[in-house]
Amino acid sequence: MLSDGVTQTASDRTDSDAALVMRAQRGDSAALSELVTRYQDRVYNTCYRMCNHEADALDLTQTTFLQAFQAIERFEARSSFYTWIFRIAVNLTMSHRRQRLRRPSISLDQPDGDGQWREPADVAPSADAARELERHELSERLETALARLGDEFRVAVVLKDIEDMDYATIGEIVGVPVGTVKSRIHRGRMMLRKLLSEESV
Repeated sequence: MLSDGVTQTASDRTDSDAALVMRAQRGDSAALSELVTRYQDRVYNTCYRMCNHEADALDLTQTTFLQAFQAIERFEARSSFYTWIFRIAVNLTMSHRRQRLRRPSISLDQPDGDGQWREPADVAPSADAARELERHELSERLETALARLGDEFRVAVVLKDIEDMDYATIGEIVGVPVGTVKSRIHRGRMMLRKLLSEESV
């Protein structure tokens, strides 16, 4: 509460993205830190939903901000910082996914430190953990189905249904018209339903 009794709004308390970018372009490290704080969780979430791998998503998030800040002086605000950072993240993740698909797969069953292969312990879940296990299994099914979508459909569905972006913003990020965005989201959702129904048979 301000001294004159006027309630302080969020916009009063924090700088806009544009103001932070201007400060960052002048070398203000605190402005860079604030931009990371604002968007790192959402950028990580998008990267993870697209690549379905925690360590890769962390690396991609870090690389996204590194590339953005290396180019921050050349940022001309033709789009918002929000759109710009997500465009970098999406392009990096799509490129990473294509490279990963070209590499041979490696078994997840790795030997222990002594070089001996061991079966995982057979531990039954407790009654208290049953519902959590069920939710986890459903989440894994969704992530597996999402990973099977083509890049253009997966990106559109992730940005719309998980990040809750509007069609115009998604179009800016992926560089296609709004009509194409809507078509990709619709087709992506239909593919997901089909994949999930096949798994349940």
